[in-house]
Amino acid sequence: MATALHHLSEHDPTSVPSGAGRRFALVVSEWNREVTDALRQGARETLLRYGVAEADIVERWVPGSFELASGAQFLLEAGDLHGVVCLGSVVRGETPHFDFVCQGTTQGIMAVGLKFSLPVIFGVLTDDTMQQAQDRSGGKHGNKGVDCAVALLKMAAFRSASAAH
Repeated sequence: MATALHHLSEHDPTSVPSGAGRRFALVVSEWNREVTDALRQGARETLLRYGVAEADIVERWVPGSFELASGAQFLLEAGDLHGVVCLGSVVRGETPHFDFVCQGTTQGIMAVGLKFSLPVIFGVLTDDTMQQAQDRSGGKHGNKGVDCAVALLKMAAFRSASAAH
């Protein structure tokens, strides 16, 4: 298992660029709220730790993971954002619904990022059990929300540096 030996929240703090002066959004799924709220908290705390002002963090909730891409697009259409983290949790059930939701969510989030040429980070846990989701949202494997916020900061800085050339 990929995360069995890897704590998701471990990163080199010296490699994370400052988010000062940037405005970001967290779009969070209401479905599996215990998990997604923990992801949101991890992402929010990380953005604040790396200099993003509290007033520059927009948080919006959507019904489920499938709606994350639309939520991100609506916020990016309004402008004034440097990127978005999409946070969700899909736990496998007894039907193929899991596969359809995961595939559509993944493709939708990627499409929004490419459409707007801004970082739109995929922070959707796709687990077999609720315990696995809890382990990755503040449990024994750390908090994937932290990892996603770090990725957002790095990609926003990368985009700025690329635009300067």
